[in-house]
Amino acid sequence: MPKQTFFNLPEKKRQTLMRAVEMEFSRVPMYEASIANIVKAADIPRGSFYQYFADKEDAFFFLLDKLSSERKDLFVSLLKQHDGDLVESIAAFFQTVITEGENLDFMKNAFLNMTHEIEDSIARIFSDRKDNQEFREVSALIDKQKLNITDETELFHVIQILTSVMVHNFVETFARNLSDKEAMDHLSIELNLLKAGVYKHE
Repeated sequence: MPKQTFFNLPEKKRQTLMRAVEMEFSRVPMYEASIANIVKAADIPRGSFYQYFADKEDAFFFLLDKLSSERKDLFVSLLKQHDGDLVESIAAFFQTVITEGENLDFMKNAFLNMTHEIEDSIARIFSDRKDNQEFREVSALIDKQKLNITDETELFHVIQILTSVMVHNFVETFARNLSDKEAMDHLSIELNLLKAGVYKHE
């Protein structure tokens, strides 16, 4: 989390600094990123960076959490557009992220250098803890009549499974440089298998 001095900055300076942060983490993974490049792009002294962030990891996760929050708003809007259809909303979310291009280089580096902390931040787009207010708000938008679940705990785990499938597909898409069509075809196969169930019905 940034220090209070970061939040005390004028809005324009905060935006300039965060653009510099995103530019560097879009260029290389977090562990290769250079604070020297960030401060040069932001046109601030190196010492000023440490007045705003503890280290480059602090800056990276602040940006990742910010983008994850924005993506959460996108997911909620897609749930509304798709009348609460959870699988269709996740497919639409995946397609939007890979085709819109915004923050794509940053997200690519994050997915291809996944750690538990990065995965945790991304997973919070769809579900955090099943007992918190945000999960309840998302749950209220989901058409549960379409799902083979009995309670909120099972819904939480269904979302976790779908999130894992989607994260895997992001990694595959970025690692193998799949076209948008190839990426969507792969995701659709896996989502359809989950919808049908992997066991034959007697």
